[in-house]
Amino acid sequence: MSADIHEKHGPLEQFRVHKIFDIQFGSFDISLTNSAFYMLLATAISVIFLLIATDKKALVPSRMQVIAESLYNFIIDMIKSGIGNEGNKFFPFVFSIFTFILMCNFLGMTPYGFTATSQFIVTGAISMLAFLVITIFAFARNGVGGFFHMFLPSGVPVWMAPVIFVIEFFSFLIRPITLSVRLFANMVAGHVLLKVVAGFIISLGVIFGTFPLLFSVVMTGFELFVAVLQAYIFTILVCAYLGEVTKAH
Repeated sequence: MSADIHEKHGPLEQFRVHKIFDIQFGSFDISLTNSAFYMLLATAISVIFLLIATDKKALVPSRMQVIAESLYNFIIDMIKSGIGNEGNKFFPFVFSIFTFILMCNFLGMTPYGFTATSQFIVTGAISMLAFLVITIFAFARNGVGGFFHMFLPSGVPVWMAPVIFVIEFFSFLIRPITLSVRLFANMVAGHVLLKVVAGFIISLGVIFGTFPLLFSVVMTGFELFVAVLQAYIFTILVCAYLGEVTKAH
């Protein structure tokens, strides 16, 4: 009994994926899970917010319009610094990735919420999508020869060329893994720490529980910062990888 209770309230229980609505379509299971629900919710909130914020463009902007315009300028500056002027075509893609990850991270901080970005399958899918976009653009822009030339920097001695090529090509192939692991690992680690600290608040009582309570408040603020930071890091790396493609010769 105690083992079941501990498992039910354990720090990893918050990452368990379960069905909200059981939907069967023939032999296919298309049930709505908590992970899918929070991804849909993140998308809906982002779209609705942007539609409302940009519906009436006033000369004296409202708070929502200011937030939307600041977010737009933030992504534009990120694209220009990471990709260059040619990166404007990727604005919808980069903007969508950033807002989706950011909203998923924020929703995971709500009481009884679920962090979709704590699932490797979710972060892996986003990373693979970014990888495919980068790879397809690299082939389309630079051709087959130009694509493989990216993995052989100029000035490399001939005898080192095969080794450098293999290392660079392998580092390119593992980018989806590093992107996805970085995001999901940071989200999992922070939420687990908050859950563990929250357990100390209850077990230590009113007096001694004050210290972990204060620490939990500080950690919550830090986790909000991490939520923004991880969305930024993921997006800026995607811009950097696209920048490498545009600057390749």
